[in-house]
Amino acid sequence: GDAGSLAAMAKQTRVVLNCVGPYRFFGEPVVEACVENGASCIDISGEPQFLEGMYLKYNEKAAEKGVYVVGSCGFDSIPADMGVLYTRDKLKGTLTAVESFLSVKSGPEGLGVHDGTWKSAVYGLADEASLKKLRKQIGYAPVPVVGTKLKKRGFMFYSPEFKKYCITFMGSDGSVVKRTQRYLHTELQQTPVQYGAYVTVGGLGSVIKLMFLGMLFVLLVKFNFGRKLLTKYPEFFSAGCFTKKGPTQKQMDGTSFTMTFFGEGYSEGQDLQNGKPNVKICTEVKGPEPGYVATPIAMVQAALSLLEDASALPKRGGVYSPGAAFSKTKLIDRLNKRGVEFSVISKPEV
Repeated sequence: GDAGSLAAMAKQTRVVLNCVGPYRFFGEPVVEACVENGASCIDISGEPQFLEGMYLKYNEKAAEKGVYVVGSCGFDSIPADMGVLYTRDKLKGTLTAVESFLSVKSGPEGLGVHDGTWKSAVYGLADEASLKKLRKQIGYAPVPVVGTKLKKRGFMFYSPEFKKYCITFMGSDGSVVKRTQRYLHTELQQTPVQYGAYVTVGGLGSVIKLMFLGMLFVLLVKFNFGRKLLTKYPEFFSAGCFTKKGPTQKQMDGTSFTMTFFGEGYSEGQDLQNGKPNVKICTEVKGPEPGYVATPIAMVQAALSLLEDASALPKRGGVYSPGAAFSKTKLIDRLNKRGVEFSVISKPEV
């Protein structure tokens, strides 16, 4: 809609849920209308450039107006961001590092993802230089490394736990978790948690197919003509995963995700600076099909937390990541009741 109708919408409500992406093209007018007219705003963007750009432009103004702008409240990146906080809260001691592994299971009909997500990835990867520039402009405070430094894994590796090959997760989870941890450290003096995000791919056949498609993608995304091809034929370039129609009902019914978190830290009284981590924990977030089932659940429960857990939100309004906004609210309980379930898998004894 035009600016007038966006303003009218924002004036008559307390929270606007914005699901229209790619947000780099359509997101900002909604944030602006909300902040100007005193409504809070939630979106399901997985685009770090948009999310952090809104922080740079609207954080102060949102604080003045006492409204909350919380991005990435869908599958990106509530399971990861709240999952790290859940893991931290369940560990007896101080959590210092976590790795998460995402596994998406599909039924006989295979996977289906809408091409809006594909477009966001195409334009996001094409424009990585702007994200670096934006981060320079924001001038983030460095997040200190507490405890043993988490080793970065190679882009692809074999995981004995899952008996599958895994790759670095290319979504926004890493950047969102980092923003949450920076906020909790600088504002609430909490120990920051290091984080690595990965996704399980499968056997060698899947790896070879993925590498071939990945190389093609990286090659084409650099050129205007290549981006046109990628956005015009998502199905071809993603081996059928991304379609203009999105998933069928049968595909959705057969799809689910599990995100497994392996955390390590220090038991109470253990020296964080010199000792080795001496406690471990494994937790899990499970849910239905990510794009069309888990995402709306996450988004709606985040909105309910904004409205009903208001006393537990940060004191000031502003532009927040989900973990920063909701760390003290009942969001995890709300999600548990709706089928996005957080649980502890194992706590090895010290």
